[in-house]
Amino acid sequence: MDTVAIREILPHRYPMLLVDRIVELEADRIVGIKNVTGNEAFFEGHFPEFPVMPGVLIVEAMAQVAGVLVLKSIGDRHTKLVLLASIEEARFRRPVVPGDQLRIEMQVLRRKETVAKMNGTATVDGVLVAEATLMCKLAERPAAAASGA
Repeated sequence: MDTVAIREILPHRYPMLLVDRIVELEADRIVGIKNVTGNEAFFEGHFPEFPVMPGVLIVEAMAQVAGVLVLKSIGDRHTKLVLLASIEEARFRRPVVPGDQLRIEMQVLRRKETVAKMNGTATVDGVLVAEATLMCKLAERPAAAASGA
């Protein structure tokens, strides 16, 4: 799934769309890619002499990959938003820097009609850089946003 297909599912747009590709998609598991480039806006201030992707944005990228899995499985996805409800046991193992390619794997732990709890990892070249357990909640999209107005 490329960025065009991802944008048909997620409402995020630049500069907050943090998923470039989905390379694996199963009923309870998904793998996404985020190419980290030197021209990302956050690198201007985090940190100019030693650019590091903020951990909160790594978690956001993980949540967006999880959101693709949740939204892809429902028919009325254009009327829904996936909101991050909780972050548990987030760990950051090494800095993510320009030129890295994040491979984000999310696995469903539990799922109900409007809530999904997922465990995930982010790796660079096979090395673990971050991990977390996330809970996402489905919410109704405001009417104007759902209709594209």
